[in-house]
Amino acid sequence: MPLSELYDPSRGYLVNDTVVVEAEVAVRKMIDYWTYDSKKETGYVGLKNQGATCYMNSLLQTLYHIPYFRKAVYHMPTTENDMPSGSIPLALQSLFYKLQYSDNSVATKELTKSFGWDTYDSFMQHDVQELNRVLCEKLEDKMKGTVVEGTIEQLFEGHHINYIECINVDYKSNRKESFYDLQLDVKGCRDVYASFDKYVEVERLEGDNKYQAEQHGLQDARKGVLFLDFPPVLQLQLKRFEYDYMRDTMVKINDRYEFPLQLDLDKDDGKYLTPDADRSIRNLYTLHSVLVHSGGVHGGHYYAFIRPTLSDQWYKFDDERVTKEDTKKALEEQYGGEEELPQVNPGFNNTPFKFTKYSNAYMLVYIRESDKEKIMCNVDEKDIAEHLRIRLKKEQEEKEHKKKEKAEAHLYTIIKVARDEDLKEQIGKNIYFDLVDHEKVRNFRIQKQLPFNSFKEEVAKEYGIPVQSQRFWLWAKRQNHTYRPNRPLAPHEEAQSVGQLREVSNKAHNAELKLFLEVELGLDLRPIRPPEKSKEDILLFFKLYNPEKEELRFVGRLFVKALGKPSDILTKLNEMAGFSPNEEIELYEEIKFEPNVMCEHIDKKLSFRSSQLEDGDIISFQKPSIPGGDTQVRYKDVPSFLEYVHNRQVVHFRCLEKPKEEEFCLELSKLHTYDDVVERVARQLGLDDPSKVRLTSHNCYSQQPKPQPIRYRGVEHLLDMLVHYNQTSDILYYEVLDIPLPELQCLKTLKVAFHHATKDE
Repeated sequence: MPLSELYDPSRGYLVNDTVVVEAEVAVRKMIDYWTYDSKKETGYVGLKNQGATCYMNSLLQTLYHIPYFRKAVYHMPTTENDMPSGSIPLALQSLFYKLQYSDNSVATKELTKSFGWDTYDSFMQHDVQELNRVLCEKLEDKMKGTVVEGTIEQLFEGHHINYIECINVDYKSNRKESFYDLQLDVKGCRDVYASFDKYVEVERLEGDNKYQAEQHGLQDARKGVLFLDFPPVLQLQLKRFEYDYMRDTMVKINDRYEFPLQLDLDKDDGKYLTPDADRSIRNLYTLHSVLVHSGGVHGGHYYAFIRPTLSDQWYKFDDERVTKEDTKKALEEQYGGEEELPQVNPGFNNTPFKFTKYSNAYMLVYIRESDKEKIMCNVDEKDIAEHLRIRLKKEQEEKEHKKKEKAEAHLYTIIKVARDEDLKEQIGKNIYFDLVDHEKVRNFRIQKQLPFNSFKEEVAKEYGIPVQSQRFWLWAKRQNHTYRPNRPLAPHEEAQSVGQLREVSNKAHNAELKLFLEVELGLDLRPIRPPEKSKEDILLFFKLYNPEKEELRFVGRLFVKALGKPSDILTKLNEMAGFSPNEEIELYEEIKFEPNVMCEHIDKKLSFRSSQLEDGDIISFQKPSIPGGDTQVRYKDVPSFLEYVHNRQVVHFRCLEKPKEEEFCLELSKLHTYDDVVERVARQLGLDDPSKVRLTSHNCYSQQPKPQPIRYRGVEHLLDMLVHYNQTSDILYYEVLDIPLPELQCLKTLKVAFHHATKDE
């Protein structure tokens, strides 16, 4: 209710600065919504809501419950190589099959993907009529040249004649048009018949509005529409949403509007039909479905009342939930209009309280009585292509398998095993900091009660490493947010069950168990028993940096003595790197990389303990950089290279006019200034003046450009351009301006309206 109405003294809502709000609660038996089973209670299942797709769900349920339409969809040719997300026919076949045979509500994501809608589109409420037309047009197109060609026209297509007839001369103009649905006025009409009367109302063309008739000049004339034929399935769109010129906005018409269970379009000697219409067809229709909108013009909720078998039993399809409803609920309660609350103190002279009903019908589907047998036909499994049945049964089995896995999840744990091979594979390609990405290593799903030693046998089978050659290390998260192998498992820990070990290692109930598998190789490159580890031994990991190639790679790991010095292992490191034994090398310790990089030079003369090195630490090494050397390198040492990698950002640029199409990518630094970024974009576009480039940030939630562009030097760094709330994007939009951006920002935008005495604006 607008506040102006609430505060209006003549309305009587506010008395002594007090408003009384009353709620009427209707208590209905049955539904415990959490345990309610639509299939069990009604035999039908609902459709899941993707955000704001209830308008689509109500339309899809209506179309599904027209069996002839469903049968035609099943008979459209599709193959096992099609993907539902890329083929509307297959996506619709899949959806209809699941509605027919599934026990639970069905998802519509594959169908919306096949429409080419991204996630943002799902949250934008489309117009139901627009969706209906797009869907039918696409299906009609796909049905061409197949056994079901023409089905859409046969079901939904009717024809009317637009005519203009001169009054004083013998001249008449006719134009035949087809329709798939009819838009009927609600405002000023009490029911469907009144809307049809208005539809065929004759308009007189006279005075300033005379008709220009060929060879007869301007003439008084009658203009109107009459129907040549109606389709077997009649779709009526009720014009509940209209533009209000006085308020300059869209408004919803909540007026009372009645619609009959039986609709007779032959009434009054067929006054809606042209004289040459086929009168042998009886245009008597029965109501099949009522699509309802509840709410206001800027949003609300959609659902449908449907009679799937045209019996007396109505069902309400409200997204996931399907319930049985009576005729009154499906018809009278959806007429709209006002409702009067029963008086609390009858006898007192208090005016009855009326309130507008915001739930009302906006679309009606009628089926012609004479076509009922054909349209409400039987649809069974033989109508469904074999490849579709196989595909969907397989999908169902996978779903059941996942459900079973989920139900048994508490009995299992995941063990992630990282090996030297993973470090070699990942470092310098997928990752540069730390040692491994645990999401990309081998997973073992193991029963919690299994002894850890039995798990080692699984590993032996998987990798061909004898049990006695395996030594497992636990990973630990350090205070600086790095993740390193911390200590090897003790013999008494290996004797425990997997579940006990996981709880000891994680101190968290459902975390995975992450392990590093240390394997030593003998001279013949076969696994041998790892040497005993004393308290003085430290396990270090080594990466090699090549400044010319800008390449960082894992070269191996070594045990060193805590009191030993880096100088003791230089020969070994040179061997690992493939350098000559006496090559001079520099060593750096990789300490952390969040929120910024910390990588420090190691003094080769100090002991490992003095340099505070411990198990799991990482040392990167390289040949020393030569000042003024022959080859120019961008990042001369490990710290500067890691700094570059940490701030490196590949940005995908799109033209603002084509926000879905990527044009080019640039590798930039998050620390680049505003000027650096536009200069690089200008260079890429071949522009001399970078100030003519205007950038716009990306909204990560809507997957669209932000409404406001970035002001000239309005942000400091590239990172500020990419951050959207707590998300970081890698997309920017650009446009090339006619004048420099600083100049444009100083200009005012004016709207100029030109008027003329006899013309509109």
